[in-house]
Amino acid sequence: MRVFGFVLLLLPGIALCQPPDTDEKPEDHILGVVPNYNTVAVPKNVEPMTPGEKFKLASKDAFDPFAWGMTGVYAGVAQWHNQYPEWGQGDAAYGKRYGALFADQAVSTYLSESLFPTLLHEDPRFFRLGKGSFWKRTGYALSRVIVNRTDAGPDRFNNSEIEGNMIAAALGTLYYPASGRTVTQTIERFSVSVLSDAGFNVLKEFWPDMRRKVLKR
Repeated sequence: MRVFGFVLLLLPGIALCQPPDTDEKPEDHILGVVPNYNTVAVPKNVEPMTPGEKFKLASKDAFDPFAWGMTGVYAGVAQWHNQYPEWGQGDAAYGKRYGALFADQAVSTYLSESLFPTLLHEDPRFFRLGKGSFWKRTGYALSRVIVNRTDAGPDRFNNSEIEGNMIAAALGTLYYPASGRTVTQTIERFSVSVLSDAGFNVLKEFWPDMRRKVLKR
C-alpha cells in the first residue's frame, strides 16, 4: 500500500520492550483497517509462493477498501492544493486526480508484489524479525525495501521493490498532465512508494507487540 498515515499508528511502539517470539498467524488487517496480507510472523519452514499466490496477494493489497478510501483522501488533498493545475477544479478534476493516484498504487503493487517477484523468483512477503531491541527491529523492517528473500530462501537486493516502483513511477507519465511528467515528479512518486512501504514494514513488525500492550490481546 502507498499510504502515509502509518506514522500515527507507530507512536505507541516507541515504548515497547522486547516481546516473546510467537508463531501466531498475522491478522489480515491491523486495527481492522490497514491491510496486512503479506506478513509472515515467524519465517520457519515457509513454503515459497506460487505465481498465482503472488498475483492474489497483489490483488488483495491493490483493491482493499483501505486503498480506495485513502486514495480518496489524498485526491482530496491534491484537489485542495490544486496539484496538476491543468486538470482544474470540480468533480471531473477530482475524478482525474483520484484515478491517477489509484493507478499509481495499483500499478506499483502489481509490479512489486506479483510481476517482478514471479519473474525474478523473489518473495514479496514481509518476514517479521519478532525479537531483539527496538532499534534493531526498526532497522531490519526499514531495510526490507532494499533487501528481500528469494523463493529459495536466501536474502538479496530487493529488485522487485526498487525496479517495480521505479517503472510504476515512470509509467505515470502516460496519464499525468505535463506538470506531472517531469523528472522531479517521477522521482517523487518513486520515493513516496518506497518510503511508504518501509514505514508500513515497521508498523507490521511491531503491531503484535502494540496489540498486546495497548489492546491487551
